[in-house]
Amino acid sequence: MLDGIKVLDFSRYIAGPYCGALLAGLGAEVIRVERPEGGEDRFVGPVGDQLSSLFLKTGCAKKSITLNFRHENAKEVVGRLVGNADVVIANMPPKILKGNGLDYETLKALNPRIILTTQTCFGHEGPLADRGGFDGIGQVMSGAAFMSGTPGQPRRAAAPYVDFATAALGAFGTLAAIIQRQSSGEGQHVQVSLLGSAFAIFAGALIEENLLKVNRKPSGNRGQTAAPVDIIKAKDGEFIIQVVGNGLFKRLVMAIGKDDWIGRADLKTDELRGNSRDEVCAAVASWASQQTVKDAIAKLAAAGVPCGPVLRPEEAFDHEQVQAMRLKREFEFPGFDNLVSTVRMPIDFSGFSPTEGRPPLIGEHTDEVLSSAGFSSEEINVLREDLVI
Repeated sequence: MLDGIKVLDFSRYIAGPYCGALLAGLGAEVIRVERPEGGEDRFVGPVGDQLSSLFLKTGCAKKSITLNFRHENAKEVVGRLVGNADVVIANMPPKILKGNGLDYETLKALNPRIILTTQTCFGHEGPLADRGGFDGIGQVMSGAAFMSGTPGQPRRAAAPYVDFATAALGAFGTLAAIIQRQSSGEGQHVQVSLLGSAFAIFAGALIEENLLKVNRKPSGNRGQTAAPVDIIKAKDGEFIIQVVGNGLFKRLVMAIGKDDWIGRADLKTDELRGNSRDEVCAAVASWASQQTVKDAIAKLAAAGVPCGPVLRPEEAFDHEQVQAMRLKREFEFPGFDNLVSTVRMPIDFSGFSPTEGRPPLIGEHTDEVLSSAGFSSEEINVLREDLVI
């Protein structure tokens, strides 16, 4: 799909790197530019030399070159690479971006067709624009952490969903910019932010509050705009149930023997059931307390009620549906006796097979990439001797 598109990835951690990984999966040549000692995200949750559990997801199918940004000759190398590239990815605040010579005006002067995709915490305007940040800031500032917790105890989700949403939006924007460039002949700056992504994800609750001033209070796992939406305890574990709409509610009450609820005026709509959520969820919990998780899910699923088991991380890959979807990928990695695992790009195409491959070693492709950018062997040797690469 993106054959012939060259991407320079200067980013770290998740929002930028996974944006690059998505483009790599679509066939782009994605080149990670990192410090000679390796980027920080190689060592977050380390599972081996040069490899972290995080990088096993965000570094797949990329190439790696090293570059010492502190060296006076680094910008010359960047300039020659940019002149031969289509996209630059960088998740840096505006001031740092400009200081590294990666701001759009600088890149555009080097290559008018370049597309710069940036992921920041707070965008490029406003009093916080030059601050860095991580996923959790988006969670807490959007109101999501407040509503996900319990009274007096906001709760950050363990899954960095804001980071991954920002990565996906960045890839989406990059693809749109590539399409527009086909007609305009010019690149542009694509900007996404953690805060913007978090607001988009939690927009329903924010819009409701802005319009109706409902002043909702947190209720943990228990949903408030419909019921039952909750994590329910069974005899041997837990499962989630999510019932939205009158049709699903009728299926539920028939499955758990609460037929008399069908005619109740106070349970007629999602909103009313949400208001009576404690009663509704308690009744489901009472029914489930006599069931195993497997039996409860089987009965609910047979009735067409959405539900699923609460799995621990060590159980997730072994679930039959996960295996059927082939979400787990394994490959060899230098220094490991056994295969290492990752999660594949979760997009299936009828006419395209996403590119797959292990993450690169630090600087594994430095000579190859620089040669393709027009550097001679002698120039590369000098850069290495001068500790530029």
